Parts: sequence; C-alpha cells; structure tokens
Amino acid sequence: MNENIEIYDLNNNFISNQNRKEFYDETKKEFMQNGSISKKVKTIRVLLMNSLGRIYLQKRSPLKTENSNMYDKTVGGHVAAGSSFELTTVKECAEELGFPSTIVSEDEFETAISSIDLKIIAILKKVDYIQDFQSVRILKDKNKFVQPYMTEIYIGYYDGPVRFADGESSGIETFSIEEIKNEIAQNPSKFTEDIKFMIEEYYSLLLPVVK
Repeated sequence: MNENIEIYDLNNNFISNQNRKEFYDETKKEFMQNGSISKKVKTIRVLLMNSLGRIYLQKRSPLKTENSNMYDKTVGGHVAAGSSFELTTVKECAEELGFPSTIVSEDEFETAISSIDLKIIAILKKVDYIQDFQSVRILKDKNKFVQPYMTEIYIGYYDGPVRFADGESSGIETFSIEEIKNEIAQNPSKFTEDIKFMIEEYYSLLLPVVK
C-alpha cells in the first residue's frame, strides 16, 4: 500500500497527493471522531460476466481488515496519483485476477463482444461515473464506516481463465443475476454494499452476449 493517491475535498477540489495508508489511517480516525469523512479519492469498480451472463464475484480474503469474507464486485482498485481511471482498470484486472482487458467505447462495445474471442481478452465499457460514491466498510469488530469516493464503474465480458495474483481474494465464483438477487435477499450479510448497489443499479445491463 506504499503508493501515493490524489486527495480531494467533498466538492471535488484537489487538495494534495498523499500516501494511501496515511490517508486511510487519517480518515478512519476522522470517522470515529466525527461520524463522517471530509476527503475522498479516485477508485474504479468492475463487474465482469462470462458470455452466458454469469457474473464473477470475488470472495474477499479473511485477512482483509474491511468487508472480510464477503462477496464483492469482480475487481476494484485505487487510481494512483497521476494515473487515469482507464489505465487503473486495466492494471487492476491484471494484478488482482490475472486476466488481460481492454476498454472500448459504448458505440463499439456490442460489436467487440460479439466479434472478439472472449477467451483471450476481457472487453469492458464504462457505464457510470459517480463523484460521491458512498462505500460502506465493515470492520472485523463489526463496526462500520462510510468512505466517500470518486469512482468510475465498468462492466464487461470474459470467458478465459482467472488467477489470484495478489492475495486480495480467497476465491471467485460465478452466479446468474437471479441467483445473486435471491441470495442477497436471503443472506444480505454475505455481500458488500458495493455489490448490492451495482446489481440493483445496473441490473438491465447484466445480460448474456448475443452473437
């Protein structure tokens, strides 16, 4: 976690670059003292499917200090200082789960997923930018805090192999959209608030590839 990230206030004004660990140490303390956090950083979130429309969910490692052992989005990550959302997305796909990816425009997306071999590369598109994304983080002691982010959200397709490259995950499973919705309804504590939001918000986009 020895990387610098860009820090912004809640009005999206740049403050400074800061070490990532230092930032989170400060914001957790701020939340415990004030009940809210006054700064935010840039992140990405990816929801990946195979061509049958089954969604890859990561099972977060039990060693994680936040949201441990919970099902989460396929890939997530912080945008390093001076980097872009797009480059971060491609890097995080490779670093977290070991698969290659590319981001195409909305206009090219349908053509790309129907004409490119998805066993070789993941095809992604940006579906949203949320400048005040509220991410609920549950700690080991069951206390929780809410971290604001500036985040870009991507969805895409991939049929190739994945591997756990950096210890962030203890496993990955695929679910149909209905299986996820039913499981969230029956066992909500098994899922992060991030993935609950993404499933609800982008439900209409989570479909099989039509070729």
